Amino acid sequence: MSLRRAVAVPFRSKGRERLSQSEFVVALSLDRDWFSPEQAKRLVDVAVTEGLLERDDDEVAPTFEHRELSVPDGFVPDDNVLRQRSNFERALDAIVESGVDKQTAVAEVNQLQAHLGVTVEAAAVVYARREGVDIGDVADRARGELGES
Repeated sequence: MSLRRAVAVPFRSKGRERLSQSEFVVALSLDRDWFSPEQAKRLVDVAVTEGLLERDDDEVAPTFEHRELSVPDGFVPDDNVLRQRSNFERALDAIVESGVDKQTAVAEVNQLQAHLGVTVEAAAVVYARREGVDIGDVADRARGELGES
């Protein structure tokens, strides 16, 4: 949620739906003093990978309704928003958000991994699908990583 809020703030403060990447970076680094310019660029990359930002040439736009997201006064994002989550983490987060207990999900995914002889990412995708959880593009990303190995 912290990443989503960090992405929303520049658009909300500028009152626009699209910003140039440099405007976005300036808003996070100079205007807010949350990140260095290099870290703000990293946040753009992470947000694009997470599906929160769409990049078109040199412009970025949120892929979610940023005006409806609450951003508390004094909000400052954690440094962990700069860390890209693995496909397993992304799938697990979606599973937990759907209401499945985290420990239960991890135990079931581990059992599937051992039973099927696949990666933990693939097991998480299978488990999510069995539970009817929409995991977005995580399955495609996991499949792409299998092809790269």
